[in-house]
Amino acid sequence: MLSVVLALALAGELWAAQARADQAYTVTGKDSFTIGGGDIESEVAYRGSQTLSVRHHGKTTRYVARADYVRTEEGASSAQRGSFVADMLPSGEQLDSANHDPDYLTVLNQPFSVELDAGTLAALRRLSGPLPFAFPSPFASAPLRGFLVRIAGGRIGSQKVVGVRFSAGGPMRGALPDRPGLTLLGTIEMHGSAFYGEMSDLLLALDATVTISGSVANTTGKDQVTIVYRRTIRAGQASSAAAESSKPTP
Repeated sequence: MLSVVLALALAGELWAAQARADQAYTVTGKDSFTIGGGDIESEVAYRGSQTLSVRHHGKTTRYVARADYVRTEEGASSAQRGSFVADMLPSGEQLDSANHDPDYLTVLNQPFSVELDAGTLAALRRLSGPLPFAFPSPFASAPLRGFLVRIAGGRIGSQKVVGVRFSAGGPMRGALPDRPGLTLLGTIEMHGSAFYGEMSDLLLALDATVTISGSVANTTGKDQVTIVYRRTIRAGQASSAAAESSKPTP
């Protein structure tokens, strides 16, 4: 789903910090699938935790995320594990080395980069209005276009954070995620918020919702389809302004 790395239209190379202790997160999610006026509906819920380790090998930075969670579908629950390994090359390009995260729950398998350099964070703090951006859609070749807006950060645990709200959309034409037998013609929209630690530069909180809507052809005609993916990731206890804020900072 959200495998695209968004550099906020500003990011350069990631800052090569010293190796730090593993970062812990909680993660929740929900996927819903509806055809027609509710003739066919399904829902899957996720809840668990994960850890992110950051290690440096020469000029390359390796990120490893491991998640343990419960997947619940139609009242049946099962314990699952997911992992994702990504390398940040000296050029600033991210290489996804190993993706074993089929439910898109790890912090490395999301629409925002897991870490930003100090210059990018400073640029976010200086944003005074909407910033246009575009990036490839995770499900189609056409780009998603939208805006970033700085929002009140507050704290997550003991860390001060820099916050950004995002909203983007674009056309959708192709096979549906997890349902390759269905081809949809419609639109895709993504919105949510992300918060980075002012000192750690790590992504500490993310709320992301992706909505895909349109029509699919079948033997009897066309059916309307709506798919909604929601993901919430938090470092530790994320109360405070960062967890709830949605207003732009003056």
